[in-house]
Amino acid sequence: MTANLQRTIENIAATGPQAAPPDALSGDVPLPKQIYAIIRERIISGEYPPGSRLRERELSQELDVSRVPLREALPLLESDGFIQILPRRGAVVTQLSLRDIEELFDLRLALEPYAARCAAENVAQGASMASLDATMRRTEQLMGKDEPLLIPAVNATFHMDIVELSGNGLLMSVMKSLMGRVHWLFRLTWHHNPAVSCAAHRDLCNAIRDGNGRLAEASAFTHIEHGRKPTLDRLAASLPPRI
Repeated sequence: MTANLQRTIENIAATGPQAAPPDALSGDVPLPKQIYAIIRERIISGEYPPGSRLRERELSQELDVSRVPLREALPLLESDGFIQILPRRGAVVTQLSLRDIEELFDLRLALEPYAARCAAENVAQGASMASLDATMRRTEQLMGKDEPLLIPAVNATFHMDIVELSGNGLLMSVMKSLMGRVHWLFRLTWHHNPAVSCAAHRDLCNAIRDGNGRLAEASAFTHIEHGRKPTLDRLAASLPPRI
């Protein structure tokens, strides 16, 4: 690993839980995946804004890597919805639209309530809530603080913790790909009533802890759906209706 890449990974790790995928911080991870994690985080943070071009020469120089692993990383970013690889333009950061946000909410409503129900049922059978509880405590510690990078990252971690507690391997695989876009959305809207979101997370945690699958499912659905209109209203001035 180059010195530049190592410093960049350390900076990502310092922003908090799940700022990048955990395996991206391991020296055992292939270089393309490390590059993927770095570019992904920079897109989420706004350092690479929507519509901007990601030029291979500049990126390879900045990260001090050859173009070969960089070219392997770009399709991973495209498959997760962060960039588009266009003829004659190369890699361009995805321009989100309000329709994209609507579709993201629809998909989350189809998957996350089910994950919450499965998580509660697993807890009722003895599964540990240690990871979810730790993330919940971290969420509460952040209330009242101005943390534009950390709050969205911890929020995304909370939702992914529930998916992992569901024990459904296929669901985890799907949501790991989707969660990057969820994190991106949280980054765009993190300052909208974080205390309300924290209270909803607490209620959801309690339902899972009680092993009440139906209540956990309903809590997750309500939490996600309640966020839809405020999110769309907040982004209406900055995102096009559709692309």
